[in-house]
Amino acid sequence: MNINRANLARRAAILLLAGLGLSTLACAHTTISRILAEPQRYTHRNDVRLDGDVVESMSFLGHGAYKLDDGTGTIWVISNHGVPRRGARVKVHGKIRDVVDVSTIMRLPEQIGSGLVMTDAYHRGR
Repeated sequence: MNINRANLARRAAILLLAGLGLSTLACAHTTISRILAEPQRYTHRNDVRLDGDVVESMSFLGHGAYKLDDGTGTIWVISNHGVPRRGARVKVHGKIRDVVDVSTIMRLPEQIGSGLVMTDAYHRGR
């Protein structure tokens, strides 16, 4: 009976590790250049992760947008969770959206009024 419990515990541990590995792959890190090259692959996925530097930043009452540069390209990130300062290095987890008119959500600069943007679920400094 102890052998069965040991085997069961071993199998449970293996399944747990496999599940954690698969969940990590499902939320794989990517680059902005990959997103811009194949937007249909990333659009509306909730699990996109990017790392980069904030090169532009604007906020109003805890909402706003910032431009993220990862060395391969840039993308605007719309945030309802505060906005990191210009020059900050951040990790962003969120969703890529192909938007036609972001200005219906909030007033933003003309250059990000339309196109591909990321909405962040969260961001944190690195």
